[in-house]
Amino acid sequence: MHFIIKISTDKHNGLYDITSEVIRIVKKSRIKNGLVNIYAQGATAAIMIQENWDQSVQNDVVNLLRKLIPQGVWEHDAQDGNGDAHLKAGLVGPSETIPLIDGNPALATWQNIFFCEFDGPRSVRKIVITIIEA
Repeated sequence: MHFIIKISTDKHNGLYDITSEVIRIVKKSRIKNGLVNIYAQGATAAIMIQENWDQSVQNDVVNLLRKLIPQGVWEHDAQDGNGDAHLKAGLVGPSETIPLIDGNPALATWQNIFFCEFDGPRSVRKIVITIIEA
């Protein structure tokens, strides 16, 4: 079973909490036990499970990746100026898979699901949600 989430992003680099939308889709599927995969379409975006207590962890992730992978120094920048976005997306990865237990994603108390934008802002980003029953 597949679903598509569409979001817009307003930052060049940012994390966007999509947990509530994923939970809504899981409930709609009526699948109680299995797996949910969250996949970011696009070579300059990623999916990450991270804390959402406050904005500080998300800011720290963005700042760490900016320090590790700075803008404007990569061979790919000669094509379209976003070499850093490709590297960040590749490092974080395009997807996460979460077990479903009794109709809920098995996230811990402080875990949330984030779409990671590394080449924004974008008017439309697509995220594929795939649910498999066990």
